[in-house]
Amino acid sequence: MVPSPAPASAPVDRPGALAPHPVIPGAYRCAENKRQFLNAIFDETAQDYDRVERWLSLGSGRWYRRQALRRAGLAEGMRIADVAVGTGLLAGEALSLIGATGRLVGVDPSQEMMRRAKERLGIDTVVGVAESLPLDDASVDFLSMGYALRHVEDLNAAFREFHRVLKPAGEFGPGRLCILEITRPTTRLGRAFLRLYLGTLSRFIGTFHRLASRTPELWAYYWETIDKCVPPQRVVDALSDAGFLDVKRSIVGGIFSEYTAIRR
Repeated sequence: MVPSPAPASAPVDRPGALAPHPVIPGAYRCAENKRQFLNAIFDETAQDYDRVERWLSLGSGRWYRRQALRRAGLAEGMRIADVAVGTGLLAGEALSLIGATGRLVGVDPSQEMMRRAKERLGIDTVVGVAESLPLDDASVDFLSMGYALRHVEDLNAAFREFHRVLKPAGEFGPGRLCILEITRPTTRLGRAFLRLYLGTLSRFIGTFHRLASRTPELWAYYWETIDKCVPPQRVVDALSDAGFLDVKRSIVGGIFSEYTAIRR
């Protein structure tokens, strides 16, 4: 599983593209500026990401991630690509499951987020985006993405890439996919609560800990993308269209979606 060079951005105007959400006013002006906005804000807030996430998840994030990966079929000895690895929150749990005989590579366009993952976990990392993965064809047994589906530019292109790099068969059978995402609550009260929770908690944390100036902006942006994201069925359909089989979406706690599938 040797990473190969790839562009750090992907075109957003290709025919048949499926954006996960429309342009977010106040964050960037047009779809072409989305990647630049995300790279900048993630680089500038990387120092706070793990701390804020622990508060938001009330300390349960590690346990949930590990259980979700296990449910999706991640096993000892597998080769896994963690796309949008960030600071390595999902990758850390994956390492505990694949053991010493497994291998993990993290892919992310934010070099500062990825630097923290590499320093903390000692994993291989490579700069890249979901729509143009710097990985060889049929090179991994398992591909994961944690809470970053909303940050890609084209779901169709990303899912085709996921399909390309997963093995069609091997020691562990066909390659497996696991995408974790936060889904917009179905009730008005639920939406109001999540908006308030994500939009204000980081400011509250800032009264106790010194945070980067853009950290509250990042978590407010999270809510905007959750609120405007395409419906889960569109994600399921797009995965099927990309060639995946046994595509499923499970919901945990009303808002946590687990998309799983196997490579054809």
